[in-house]
Amino acid sequence: MSSEHLDTSLPLEYQTEQSRLNIFGFWIFLGAEIALFATLFATYFVLSGATAGGPDQLDLFKIKDVMTETILLLVSSFTCGLAIFSMRNNNKKGLLLWFIVTLLLGAGFIYFELHEFIEYVHEGATLQTSGFLSGFFVLLGTHGLHVSMGILWGILLIYQLVKRGLTPVTSRKFFIISLYWHFLDVVWIFIFTFVYLGGLIK
Repeated sequence: MSSEHLDTSLPLEYQTEQSRLNIFGFWIFLGAEIALFATLFATYFVLSGATAGGPDQLDLFKIKDVMTETILLLVSSFTCGLAIFSMRNNNKKGLLLWFIVTLLLGAGFIYFELHEFIEYVHEGATLQTSGFLSGFFVLLGTHGLHVSMGILWGILLIYQLVKRGLTPVTSRKFFIISLYWHFLDVVWIFIFTFVYLGGLIK
């Protein structure tokens, strides 16, 4: 079977028809993810005032801790962009370096988020305490699970890159995960703005 035609006038990740179709398909998948998170946000906002006598946003949220998580995730979005920039310049070492940094920042985000959740539980704030906390934990837990899955996915891609090198196939996979990572950063900006800041100034 002949190799697929490469359109070298395009960025590496777009050079084959299969890659272009896969990237388009992933945009459709992100549309479904937007619908999922929109539903979780709507549920949270409906339940945000239902504290059932338990702790509310002002009792729980600590802006310093949330800022740490936010900085880690936003910086990871920047380093992810640097990784793709390196990839498009056929710089395998740069891609590896910046993508590993991205995953480490993501792992730091997960560490601080878990620490935050543990503190809440120690203060008597659990999933069963109130409607507000149910909506809160499900929304943030779903986002955190997505970040964790992205880290595991990224580790697998690093292994493929080391084994196979920088090709139209591996570059397409890294570009797709970069879309996923940036999407999660945007979701977090909404969480930070409307859940945390909105909860503190209500």
